[in-house]
Amino acid sequence: MATLPLTAHHSIAIIGAGISGLACGQVLANCGASVTLFDKARGPGGRMSSKRRPLATLDLGAQAFSVRDPVFQRAVDEWLAVGCLAPWPTRTYQASPNGWQAHNDGQMRFTGAPRMSALTRHLADSLTALPRVSLHADTSIVRLQRAHMGWQLVDAAGISFGPYDRVVISAPPPQAHKLVAAWDDNLAAACQTRKQRACWAGWAIFDGPIPAIPGVEPDWQMVRIAHHSPRQVLNIVSRNQTKPGREAQPESLSLLAHLDWSEAHLELSADEVAEQLVAALKRILPTSTALPNLIEIGAHRWRYAQPASSSEHAYLYSENGLALCGDSFRGGRVEDAWLSGHGLGEALIGRSV
Repeated sequence: MATLPLTAHHSIAIIGAGISGLACGQVLANCGASVTLFDKARGPGGRMSSKRRPLATLDLGAQAFSVRDPVFQRAVDEWLAVGCLAPWPTRTYQASPNGWQAHNDGQMRFTGAPRMSALTRHLADSLTALPRVSLHADTSIVRLQRAHMGWQLVDAAGISFGPYDRVVISAPPPQAHKLVAAWDDNLAAACQTRKQRACWAGWAIFDGPIPAIPGVEPDWQMVRIAHHSPRQVLNIVSRNQTKPGREAQPESLSLLAHLDWSEAHLELSADEVAEQLVAALKRILPTSTALPNLIEIGAHRWRYAQPASSSEHAYLYSENGLALCGDSFRGGRVEDAWLSGHGLGEALIGRSV
């Protein structure tokens, strides 16, 4: 994996403006290199993006994250000081056939304020404020081409960008594989070995609060469902109106399905999935609970939600100027994604190996 360290004279393209790509770009831009980010979505964020509806904002990917690594802790402290992060949740439960029990694993967790995408938006804004940094949103890169001056990127409309000295790909491995397969056997093989799990994420907005549950604090924030059956539908329910900055919105739930159930029902329509998730919500509540009237339900499919297993590499790069990073090359947590991108950036400028 040896490569020449980057300098301020180099140009780098980063495909994927989730937290991993943004973390990598920050390190490279701070070194003075020219950085161009591309993302197929309308804005940065990846699985930390938020969905805005007329009456509520909902997080459909990461709901919150914890910190274990001291390098990541320093970054989190900076984000807390800026105000784009806040502690959440502090009132969590576990639901099982025996009822609801308070659940506290001792880990402090954080969420974006006033929405999860506030963090990645802050990172993107800070990055693009630097000289020689740009972000192309709503741009799907479908092909790489090797030119005598470097790498060219071609988008779905046939528009070419470049040349670039290095290309960093933070997209999920199945998508990264399509880009690197023609150019690097080792990186392509690594993508093929990084199997991904899928997840359905639904939402439900009600015209009033969920009725009180006996023995449970009325302002509970999140519940994890204990899995005793492969047919278990729900994994996590979180109440978006309990998140910092969203107190004025109505009862608005994120309903994250169990991975096994998601993969078994991957090709259902979003409407069918949303209905099944709401039905599963009713089953974890006391039988006497009458839910308020539904205003809106929906569902989003994450085909590549998280890696199926951990990896020995936090990132990968090669002599030909191609590199891979993301949570798939470290682990499935937000911290893993940031550390992967940050570590790759450090390696590319010669501060790490």
